Amino acid sequence: MSRRAPDPSGAGARLLIPAGLDATVVLVRHGESTYVAEGRFQGQADPPLSELGRQQARLVAARLSRPAEVPALPLPDGPPLEVVHSPLARAADTARSIAAAWADAGTLGASVARHPDAGFLEIGQGEWEGRPSAEIAERWADELAAWRRDPVANWAPGGESVRDVDRRVRPALATLLDHLAQGRAPGTLDRSQVLGYLAARPDQGWSVVVAHDGVFKLTLLALLDLPIERFWTFPFALCGISIVEIGGGRARLLAHNLTDHLAVLENQDARAMAAARRASGAL
Repeated sequence: MSRRAPDPSGAGARLLIPAGLDATVVLVRHGESTYVAEGRFQGQADPPLSELGRQQARLVAARLSRPAEVPALPLPDGPPLEVVHSPLARAADTARSIAAAWADAGTLGASVARHPDAGFLEIGQGEWEGRPSAEIAERWADELAAWRRDPVANWAPGGESVRDVDRRVRPALATLLDHLAQGRAPGTLDRSQVLGYLAARPDQGWSVVVAHDGVFKLTLLALLDLPIERFWTFPFALCGISIVEIGGGRARLLAHNLTDHLAVLENQDARAMAAARRASGAL
């Protein structure tokens, strides 16, 4: 049963987050897709992960399945309650890696539920989907500039508006938060809110959402009760980890775009570039 806090204004995170909820939500953007590698707009087009994207997915899965490794991730004890993901292949395959990592040898041997939710689909980009960025910049220069300046009032031809996406994200997010609230006593705001003094409750639940940059911008704004006009405020790195802690029904951002687990790929790229320079004789 949902325990939503009363909100006379009828809006904001107070309606979204169950009253007194103590929980953690982890946002993970999918790995690199073939469209990202090719510089194409994606939206709700469904390209697969590239080879690099599959490597990124394995690395973020390993990191989340071993949260106590230094530097420790600020997560509650035990496995996540569930991994919810966008139905698109790039998110679904990344989510599959994350859920599977908990059952692999060397982890806690936990089985984690995984399921899609269309509420977390990427923002539909209409006529821009699948087209190279250079073509869009040339053919729809004015529309693209308007979208970047004011994304609430402007969007891709035939695509979704930010307000429409916000309306489908919130029910999906509310369902996720209700699952985290079930069977747990509500917490309170009458405790220290300063890091270093407040440790995560051992019985606190946490869940993972695997989705997309655009829809995550709205997800984070909704959790933090910020206006959608702040759409461009939070960027999301491919397979980056962002952590939102909810204490006593109030959300705060603990970590954003953690990517240390991907450093091995950057080192591999650097070594390959260095080898190519040596072979060419270039300075």
